[in-house]
Amino acid sequence: MKMENYWYIACQSHELQRDQVIHRKILGEWLALYRDENEKVVALQDRCIHRNSQLSKGRVKDGKLQCGYHGWVFDGEGKLVHIPSEGPNTQKLGNRCAKRYETREQQDLIFVCLEVNPDLKLAPFEMPKYHQKGFETVRLFNIFHNNVLNCAENYVDVPHTVFVHDKIFRVQMNQKIQAEVNRTSGAVHVDYFGEKSNLGWFSWFLNPSGAPIEHRDSFYAPNTTSVSYKFGNKEFHITSQSIPIEDQITHVYTDLTFNFGIWNKLARPIVRYQGQSVIDQDIVALNNQMEVINKYGINFSNSTADIIHVYIESLREAIEKGEDPRTLSEKKNKIEFWI
Repeated sequence: MKMENYWYIACQSHELQRDQVIHRKILGEWLALYRDENEKVVALQDRCIHRNSQLSKGRVKDGKLQCGYHGWVFDGEGKLVHIPSEGPNTQKLGNRCAKRYETREQQDLIFVCLEVNPDLKLAPFEMPKYHQKGFETVRLFNIFHNNVLNCAENYVDVPHTVFVHDKIFRVQMNQKIQAEVNRTSGAVHVDYFGEKSNLGWFSWFLNPSGAPIEHRDSFYAPNTTSVSYKFGNKEFHITSQSIPIEDQITHVYTDLTFNFGIWNKLARPIVRYQGQSVIDQDIVALNNQMEVINKYGINFSNSTADIIHVYIESLREAIEKGEDPRTLSEKKNKIEFWI
């Protein structure tokens, strides 16, 4: 098992139109993405095998990709099918191929797996409640100058919210929170108990009656977090997939999916504004964190609530060692902290 075994978002479906080629990067690998004659997404290494020009600087014609340097043409399997300078002579083509990666398109997202022969049992993560009846989704894209681990840990880190997102998302109330943390099957789940309606200025809309809050945070190896709130008959799901572009550049696709009943359509601009405001504050905090790490190195000192991060780190460490994080023993802790 390694990071390349997993599926990562390369772009949103609407970003890749017919007869278009675009460049993307995942785990440092350059990709040229286009659609073949059947509209299926093709991902080739962004390197022409002829003279090392970027294929993404070429063009798509009849579902095939032509390099912009000397015009070599590749089909949807990455096979070389035409060399203009050789004329109609196909005997000189041989079995030459550009490096090709598997793709999946689901929920209006395009995924790529960098493992040449991927484990088909590992499927791309499905965003909760996307396009389900009664639910609306606002999809956001942001760039962080930090790594996937630090980004993912931030999204399921409750203590920071009363400081970084003061009044916007939460207010410091010195309220004792109890939680149960469970590491199981390549995931970490945190169930919170005793939370009051402490969701900042948004509380008046999300939970005006002060109904008990059902709150679960989850991390799914190697790069996905899902935060779910239920209050009365309303639901709010915040799901982020953090894509490793380079060691210190992470692209994050976040779905804000909600069911607010008759207020769904009216809530969309509020949810978008609120969600992006929170993310903008996290970008500042996480970019600064990486600046400090670059200067002084990683030297974390944990508190009780950080057991969540310790378990997340254990899953990613397993992958980096070549192990399957789903095979790690199940662990469970009950914790309490104040916010």
